[in-house]
Amino acid sequence: MSQKAAFTEKRFIVTFIFVTSLFLMWGVLHSMSDVLNKHFQNVLNLSISQSGLIQFSVFGAYFIMSIPAGIFMKKYGYKPGVILGLCLFAIGLFLFVPAANAGSFAFFRIALFIVGCGMATLETVAHPFAAALGDQRSSDLRVNFAQTFNAVGTIIGPVIGGFFLLSGDTVKSTDLTSVKTLYVAIGIVVLLIAAAFIFLKIPALVDPHTATSVEDAEAVNVDVAPSKKLYQHSHFVWACVAQFFNVAAQAGTWAYFINYGVSIMHFSDAKAAYFMSLFMGMMLLGRIVGTSLMTVIAPNKLLATFAVCNILMCVIVAQHWGWSSYIALLMINFFFSIMFPTIFSLGLKNLGSHTQQASSFIAMGVVGGALFPFVMGQVANHSVAQAYYLPIVCYVVIFLFGYKFYKVKH
Repeated sequence: MSQKAAFTEKRFIVTFIFVTSLFLMWGVLHSMSDVLNKHFQNVLNLSISQSGLIQFSVFGAYFIMSIPAGIFMKKYGYKPGVILGLCLFAIGLFLFVPAANAGSFAFFRIALFIVGCGMATLETVAHPFAAALGDQRSSDLRVNFAQTFNAVGTIIGPVIGGFFLLSGDTVKSTDLTSVKTLYVAIGIVVLLIAAAFIFLKIPALVDPHTATSVEDAEAVNVDVAPSKKLYQHSHFVWACVAQFFNVAAQAGTWAYFINYGVSIMHFSDAKAAYFMSLFMGMMLLGRIVGTSLMTVIAPNKLLATFAVCNILMCVIVAQHWGWSSYIALLMINFFFSIMFPTIFSLGLKNLGSHTQQASSFIAMGVVGGALFPFVMGQVANHSVAQAYYLPIVCYVVIFLFGYKFYKVKH
């Protein structure tokens, strides 16, 4: 009866390209923060667990900023929300200059917190923005496609970070000039993107998630705005829980990837950072394969299958069997690839006028990434390999969401 939903419409293509560029940009910064972990261990003499406070600063900002970002987006719209996020992003990046001058880890964490506030704002806005640029039935594909470019960014980040921060790094060196130069340059690029968004003309949107008329709702196969309160939608609540554990697993796995290469594989810091680009390349490959598979396999089933695969990969990684375990570590990112956007889009299904508020709460789940690296770091201080047992708990929760608790209850 109903025609197959198009990926997007011609009038939205330019806007969708700009929104996709945001996914690319924060992918670069997220993965560079994991290179920063190892650099600060060397330069500021931090332990493995102390360096995990970098992730605490970045992801902790999501817990603080996601709700205000959602309120701002609901009041002023997507475009002002993007501009706010980019400006916060730039401010945090420019604060790396006084932090480097002071040689203060505490100051760096403040700068990273503000960068995290920018990321939280952009993620809160960008996911529903991408979902709104077309039919809701194809929103999973659009969000996963945009997230593919986030994966491209995570490949670029370790290459840039490895070249500027770890090549020729001298243990106990206090020179942070490379940090200042790198982050100021990125800050200038962010401001240029913000300027481009200011002049971007966005076509009028009829957000399929917030359709108010019966005709609009039927056109995109969406229930008319639900009468239930947001917290009464069990699939949304479970999406928040699943996203918390998902980002916890991601942050912990990424934070100590370089440490695993150095401690277990006996790589140099720079070589481990370059392998991290391959690691992120596996996520890009997973996004491409996963997005293709979603045309024939239900997103929730693929999510559950990938979660089971990552449980197996974590067990192999923890055994420190040389290259066998290292390949399993690389494969974690392949199977992780579709998890964030798929949980996000499944959690937003059929929420009507609650969608923007729901986006804020699901984005808040990213606070899992603030807590888990510190916990993993405590184990990693003794054995980096055995620390990878811990994400198994996270993938069990994700499996349960994909297998059963994703279902929309009317």
